[in-house]
Amino acid sequence: MSINNSLINKNKLRDSLLSLSNELNVQKWDLGASIGKDVSVQIDKGQPKQLKASQKSSITIRAWNNNKVGITSTSDLSKAGLKKALSSALQASDFGNAEETPDFSSLSKDDLPKIDRPIRKSHGVKKLLIDLIEAEKNLLNIDKSIKSVPYNGFAETIFERVYINSDGALRHMECTQASLYLYARAEEIGKKPRSSGSIKVGYGAEDININECINEAASKTLSHLNYKPIKTGKYLVCFKPEAFLDLITAFSNIYNARSIIDGVSLTTKDSIGKKVSNEILSMNDNGLHQANFGACSFDGEGTPTQNISIIEAGLLKGFIHSEATARYFNSKPTGHGGIGAKASVSPDWPVIFRTDGELAKYPNLNYRETNDEFVLVESLQALHAGIKASQGSFSLPFDGWIVKNQEKVSIESATIAGDIMNVLKSIIQIESKQEFTHQGVSPHVWVEELSITGDK
Repeated sequence: MSINNSLINKNKLRDSLLSLSNELNVQKWDLGASIGKDVSVQIDKGQPKQLKASQKSSITIRAWNNNKVGITSTSDLSKAGLKKALSSALQASDFGNAEETPDFSSLSKDDLPKIDRPIRKSHGVKKLLIDLIEAEKNLLNIDKSIKSVPYNGFAETIFERVYINSDGALRHMECTQASLYLYARAEEIGKKPRSSGSIKVGYGAEDININECINEAASKTLSHLNYKPIKTGKYLVCFKPEAFLDLITAFSNIYNARSIIDGVSLTTKDSIGKKVSNEILSMNDNGLHQANFGACSFDGEGTPTQNISIIEAGLLKGFIHSEATARYFNSKPTGHGGIGAKASVSPDWPVIFRTDGELAKYPNLNYRETNDEFVLVESLQALHAGIKASQGSFSLPFDGWIVKNQEKVSIESATIAGDIMNVLKSIIQIESKQEFTHQGVSPHVWVEELSITGDK
């Protein structure tokens, strides 16, 4: 039972919709709603910079008529607001696309997975502000080179999701999540300012290790003070987990059924079973993973969240689906759909791991022990501009180090470029240790002969 007052009364909402649908003679309808309460703080040199507390509502209602669907959005859950929205959706159905009409998910009434996620009590603005001010002070005191913490934030969220349809589906889930980020700026006389940071997430503010976030932000930032330019050329590259997850997610059209139907994917309907990467790579999309603090047990269409195998030993094994794409592929929804006239399909929580029994080309590579020269990529920048997802190419500025004999020297500025399909097939080592990040799970991943453009 929640320790917070529920933001949505699902039973009252269902009863209101049943009554209104009878009154308006709407035979088929559904509703997807998400409501969240957010509290966040930001500071600047020990003083409050931004304090926010808000409640956001997103309610979508669909109504079917003559095999066409109409859709409307509202933030008003009163009976009058729901009546207006349902009536508007019915009117909008006259303009629906009869050639591509979504339907109820075939799994919208199946049992939901049990997710053991604790609900944390909200601490409020004052507590978050005090903790963030103390965190900034402690971070600045670690080293005299750290001059400021220009980007920072401490936030907590209470979030609820509901799905209801006229066929009897009734879904509801509540969760809480908190996040802390500290992004420090350091500089020394005669050198350029350098920056880096750390992000931590948890079920609530009390679950976040603030000191760990401080120390990680300081360590990363200070490690970039000793920098030099890098020569343009091809390099052995090790992607840190966050960087590799960013890259693979940017090209999720490889396994997104909606992208395939729309003709903007690097694969086709017939790509299942074909090789897309080195055999050492395997990957699931698992929204139920323990590291996913914001996990929900169902998607926007009421389909249960699942652990979907995407790549097995280099072979493409599955796509992520909404109800409509699953119907097109003669498959089942996978729990990745959004509610809409043309439901979107989005990845949930990528989990990358080394395939059992497969030997890497260079199995002894380890970013902590290898003496060979390599580039360690910490984070990729400008993902919105440097990715051509439908072509498979990328050219991205990055933060990282050139490493030789275990000596790390930060790279002043550089761009890494390539083709994602070639990158996946050029993986020569995936380390055994998986790391939990705020965006998925991955080990360190090694790729040979990647192009880097430097300043010399």
